[in-house]
Amino acid sequence: MNILLKSAKIVSPENKELHLKKRDILIINGIVDKIAPSIETPSKTQVVNPKNLHVSLGWFDTSVSFGEPGFEERETIKNGLFVAGKSGFADILLNPNTNPLPDTSSDIVFLKERGLGKPTSLHPIGALTRHSEGNDLAELFDMKNAGAVAFYDFKKQLANPNLLKIALLYAQNFGGLVMSFPQDNQIKGHGMVHEGPMSTQLGLKGIPAMAEELQVARDLFILEYTGGKLHIPTISTAGSVRLIAAAKKKGLDVSCSVAVHNLIFTDETLQEFDSNFKVLPPLRSKSDCNALIKGVQNGTIDFITSDHVPIDIEEKRVEFDNAVEGSIGLESAFGGLVPILGMEQIVSMLTKGRERFGLESPALKIGEKACLTLFDPDMEWTFGEDDVLSTSKNSMFLGAKLKGKVYGVINNNQILL
Repeated sequence: MNILLKSAKIVSPENKELHLKKRDILIINGIVDKIAPSIETPSKTQVVNPKNLHVSLGWFDTSVSFGEPGFEERETIKNGLFVAGKSGFADILLNPNTNPLPDTSSDIVFLKERGLGKPTSLHPIGALTRHSEGNDLAELFDMKNAGAVAFYDFKKQLANPNLLKIALLYAQNFGGLVMSFPQDNQIKGHGMVHEGPMSTQLGLKGIPAMAEELQVARDLFILEYTGGKLHIPTISTAGSVRLIAAAKKKGLDVSCSVAVHNLIFTDETLQEFDSNFKVLPPLRSKSDCNALIKGVQNGTIDFITSDHVPIDIEEKRVEFDNAVEGSIGLESAFGGLVPILGMEQIVSMLTKGRERFGLESPALKIGEKACLTLFDPDMEWTFGEDDVLSTSKNSMFLGAKLKGKVYGVINNNQILL
C-alpha cells in the first residue's frame, strides 16, 4: 500500500530536525520512502490530508484488556484492536484478564495468532502465577519464548512475598519482566473508593492510600534484595510516587505507570454514584492527582496508560457497591490528556518505552517501517455515546469536553482512519 501524507506537522521531540516541521511523507509498501517539504503524488497512491494533520511515531499502551477468550460480550480481540487503532495506538499490551487466563505458552500463541494482520499489534502479558491464584509460578520461561512480554496477575495482589522474590530471581535467567499490582488486600478490605472525606460523606467503604503504598514499599524492598526487573502498574497515590522516585535514585530497575483517569478525575466525581467511576485503583484526592501529574513531568512515572477495561452493562448498571471495577479509556485517552499535560508531553509519553517490554522501537526516518499516529491536537469536542467504539460502553468520559482528536494509525503496511 502506497500512502502520501500531505502537509503533516511532525511531532517528534527527540528529532530536532523534523520536530514541529510541516512535511509531506511518502510511504511505499509500509516503508517510509521520502520526507520532504513537498512531494508530487505518485500513481496509485492514497493521499491523506485531513484538517490540521499532525503525525508522530505510533503510540504504545501498556495496559489494555479486552475479553476474548471467555468474555467476548465485553470485547473481542478483533474489535478491541480496531478501537485501539482508531484511538491512535499502534502497539498495545494485552492484560491477562480472560477465561481461561493465559498462563501457558499455548495460551500466548493463541492470543498472538488472534491479533495477527491488524494495524495495531497485540503483545500479550502472561499470568505470573497459575490461574493468577498467587500460589505457584506459571510457565514463565515457556511463555516468554512464545511471545509474552511480561508476567502479571492482573489487578490482583501477589500476597506471598517469597513468591515475588522467587519470580524476580528466576526471571533474571531470561530477561523477564515481573509486574506486581500495588494493593494490600488486608488493608483494602471491602473498600471500593478512596478513603477520605468523600468516602465518609457518601457512606462508602474506603481504600486507604496505605493499602497501595505498603505493597509498593514491600515490592521495592524485595527488588533491592533480588535484583531483576519490576514494573508496578497503575499507581495512584503521592506516596507511591515518592517511593518509586527514591528507588530509582538507588539504581533499582523499576518502572511504573499511571492510568489516564487517575490524572484527570478525583474522588469528588463520585457524588453521583456513577458506577463508571468505580475503578481499581480508585480515583484519589486532588493532592494525589497533582503528585501523579508531577511524577509524569519529572520522569518518575514511566508510562501513561488508558487502563482500558471493558465491562458489560449488566455488571455496571447495578448499585455502586455491586458494580465491577473498570472503565474503557482508549477512545478518550488523548483528548483527555492534552488539556492536562500538553500535546508534546503526551506524545512523548505515548511513544516511548517499548524497549522496557522487549519490543522494537519505531523510528520516523527514511527506510524504516512506517509506524505512525495521525491526529489533530487542537480540535475541541464532547465525548458522547457515538464516540464509543468499544463493545462495552462503561466510559467515565461520557459528556466530557476533550481537546485533541485522533484520526488513526498507519502500521503493519495498513492504514486505519
